[in-house]
Amino acid sequence: MNGARLWALTRKEFRQLVRDKSNLAIGVLLPAVLILLFGYGISMDLNNANVAVVMEDASPGAADVMAGLGLSRYLTPTPVRSMHEADSMMQARQVDAIVRVPPDFSAQLLAGHATLQLIVHGADASTARTVQGYVGGAVAQWGAQAAARAGKTPGASAPYGTITLVPRMWFNAANTSTWYLVPGLIVLIMTLLGAFLTSLVVAREWERGTLEALFVTPVRPVEILLAKMIPYFAVGMIGFAMCLLAARYLFGVPMQGSLLILVASSVLYMFVALGVGLLISSATKNQFIASQVALLTSFLPALMLSGFLFDLNNVPAVVRLVGKALPATHFLELIKTLMLAGNVWTIIVKDCLILAAYAAVLLCAALRVTRKRLA
Repeated sequence: MNGARLWALTRKEFRQLVRDKSNLAIGVLLPAVLILLFGYGISMDLNNANVAVVMEDASPGAADVMAGLGLSRYLTPTPVRSMHEADSMMQARQVDAIVRVPPDFSAQLLAGHATLQLIVHGADASTARTVQGYVGGAVAQWGAQAAARAGKTPGASAPYGTITLVPRMWFNAANTSTWYLVPGLIVLIMTLLGAFLTSLVVAREWERGTLEALFVTPVRPVEILLAKMIPYFAVGMIGFAMCLLAARYLFGVPMQGSLLILVASSVLYMFVALGVGLLISSATKNQFIASQVALLTSFLPALMLSGFLFDLNNVPAVVRLVGKALPATHFLELIKTLMLAGNVWTIIVKDCLILAAYAAVLLCAALRVTRKRLA
């Protein structure tokens, strides 16, 4: 690889990027795809909320109360042995909430007023409120049944019969959906700048006939790809920096984890997005087709199927599998974890390895397709 050739090509791409204003054209397929996805592939209802139950009181009365959670078709209670285990499950997003039964629960119940602790994962404020309502409703139903068996009417001072539920919100102290949506916007913007815009660059060269002029030069395919990646990588990281600053200073989104890890993972995802765009661009040779393919295979899936708008646990199994296969899903999980929960290393290591694998495969595939086209 020759540094002088690479610099000349990169400078040309920067100039072209500044001059060309038509890269953001979007076709008429977008409304139709949105209608199909909203109508058939998405559910905003919470039908299967996993709840960890910590029984610090093993009395029959406490077990009877917790049995009421299992009667709700919206809740899936999972008994755990300790708060430490429940904490680990919450951080790994294996459960949406924790119900803690205190050691003196039976004594409180006999005294006429007992307290349960409910801890809800608050990264998604809407889901958190729904889970809180489901758990509260299940406990309230038990309280009403217990009062009916005793021939009494539940008191107004006890909203769930003889039990008061004390909720806490983890990972979203402000209880606002902004903290949930802003990390997703970072993913969408990086996908748009990386995959969608980059998908046009090689196809544009084919349409204008300038790529054929490179056939008779010593320029190598790897130099062409690097020259086309560098400007859009810079633009993507500038967009990432602007989003990060807006998240922190305009919306007050916290940064609980490592900023260095967040930047490194964003670089990995930017390579993934660039790989997708270059692969599409090298294979199609047409800007319009490239833009539509990039829209349908990168931006729209990142918007609809990555967990940006809704929890993937609440969609059909086929849609959930498609979502789990997207790089944007793993980057979204990673960025939300780092910003709202902190350095949860099991998620960080897993998602970074997945993103690195995607980047390597896509960039190698783009290089291979370009080499075939230049051969």
